[in-house]
Amino acid sequence: MIELQRSKTKGSVQNSQNPGKDLPSSPGVYLFKDSSGRVIYVGKAKNLKNRVISYFRSSGDPSSKVANMLNRATGIDWILTLTENEAFILEGNLIKKYMPRYNVILRDDKRYPCLRLDVREAYPRLRIVRQIKKDGAIYYGPFSSSNAVRNTLKIIEKAFLLRKCKGKGMPKRSRPCLNYQMNLCLAPCVNDVSEIEYRAIVDQVRLFLEGRNRELLKQLQKKMKDAAEALDFEQAALIRDQIKSIEMTIEQQHVVSVRLEDQDIIGLAREEGSYQISIMFVRKGSLLGNRNFFFRDPLGITSEIMEAFIKQYYSSGKFIPSQILISDSIDDHSGIMDWLSELVGKSIKIHCPQRGEKLKLVKLALKNAEMAIANSLKPDQSDLMKSAQEVFGLRERPRFIEGLDISNFQGDQAVGSIVSFVDGIANPSAYRNYKIRYVDGVNDYGMMEELIQRRIGGEEPLPDIFLVDGGKGHLKIITRILEQVKPSFVPKVVSIAKADLTRHEKSDKIYLPGRKNPLTLKTSDPVLLLMMRIRDEVHRRAIGYHRKLRSKSISASRLDQIPGIGKKRKQLLLKYFKDINTIRKADPARLITISGINQSLAEKILSHLKSL
Repeated sequence: MIELQRSKTKGSVQNSQNPGKDLPSSPGVYLFKDSSGRVIYVGKAKNLKNRVISYFRSSGDPSSKVANMLNRATGIDWILTLTENEAFILEGNLIKKYMPRYNVILRDDKRYPCLRLDVREAYPRLRIVRQIKKDGAIYYGPFSSSNAVRNTLKIIEKAFLLRKCKGKGMPKRSRPCLNYQMNLCLAPCVNDVSEIEYRAIVDQVRLFLEGRNRELLKQLQKKMKDAAEALDFEQAALIRDQIKSIEMTIEQQHVVSVRLEDQDIIGLAREEGSYQISIMFVRKGSLLGNRNFFFRDPLGITSEIMEAFIKQYYSSGKFIPSQILISDSIDDHSGIMDWLSELVGKSIKIHCPQRGEKLKLVKLALKNAEMAIANSLKPDQSDLMKSAQEVFGLRERPRFIEGLDISNFQGDQAVGSIVSFVDGIANPSAYRNYKIRYVDGVNDYGMMEELIQRRIGGEEPLPDIFLVDGGKGHLKIITRILEQVKPSFVPKVVSIAKADLTRHEKSDKIYLPGRKNPLTLKTSDPVLLLMMRIRDEVHRRAIGYHRKLRSKSISASRLDQIPGIGKKRKQLLLKYFKDINTIRKADPARLITISGINQSLAEKILSHLKSL
């Protein structure tokens, strides 16, 4: 049962008077909409009123994704549900329907292949399917690709004599098909094969697919010995071939867990505003394969990305193992576990390991993600830099590009950041952060002037191009200072500004010194995409550094007020949870996993922080 309600405001909801006050304190889904009625964000909540109101509390950087979304939003709709789990399902359906701009969208939603075995049939057969249903059948997988599942099926068809015929029920034949002549099927469709004899083969297939190969080999070796002793050498030879096929499969399998568990291991890597998720499928302790997902979200945070991936990936009915290991913690940890457990009818555990064998597995998934994202972002550097030379009118092909950006909250904790790219590839070793020292109040031009003066005042060589996020004003400031301080060598200065959607502009704009109008580059132009990547990367770094400084100052003062929290425990809390808001949202069960924090102290910490 659901109920649709609506709350409309004029202008930005961020500027309205307590826009969440009329919402009920019930579970449900909320939808932020812009002035045209388009849904721009969908979220779920256990308590709609508290969740929506939390958006309008002062929470930091005005250029964050939340702040941008609130500035654009002009209304809120909400849908009541009976339970939080219903809200999970409805949230996923609405995200797929509206594809909201400010939600993290998992675009690769292909259903992976599985093997289906319906043991309720008298003579079951294996089928490749892409959807798991609660129909009483047994499903094995998911497999990482169609090739992987077909290769497994070929091994089974060669080693075990299950029927291959398609369609429902047993076909009516006058004579067996070619599979029988090739010793690949018992042909129960025409031969007198007892259900007991056939069921023994089905049990062997189940042992194989469940990874219990050692147990299966012992059974087959005993059968081969019995057949040889009975002088049934033809049967003994068939079993011998079965054993060889299984032994070859065991040699090819990579065992990653001695506990023979079913696990999904998820690693999340980030680079220049892009994300790569690598998910490894471990079944009965053996690694079956992995799958990669690539997407962009310049202002996203890892916990949000990881949570969105888990909710969207598992909501479509894919096989959910009893244990999911993740590289980054998520906020709604217990809620998601309860939802997944109810979805499949068994206990599901989500764990972000900090040590031991499970941490090694997560690091392996993370390494796969890092390698995948490096390959995804690697362009043809020679052609790209040559194109940049032509676009910007340079005498030589540029190699070194540095991006500059400023971040502050109403002038407070102002910082500047610089990122470096060499031949179109990020060079993190040359990234720099600066605290703005000499400019007070909200003065972006003054802060940018200080940043560039401190950068060129050092001994490090200047880049071929300085890229600044902004318009003509930022461009003039940097150009003027460079001409004054470094008249003998002035790098090219490029300014990038976002497209003005109100003027129906389709792509970001590039400004160059001495040119009145911006360059008009196509949205798919490689040079424009490179400039956007650099802009997004420096923006991410500046925001991250600013948040880190603010979090330290806020967290230090608030945690110092809690009796029983000393320097060591404070460091452990901030190391594990990163900031004060994450600690406030955590449940006591997560807090007591930290050394030195018991149940009583955990409740005291949460009570103190939630009262602020």
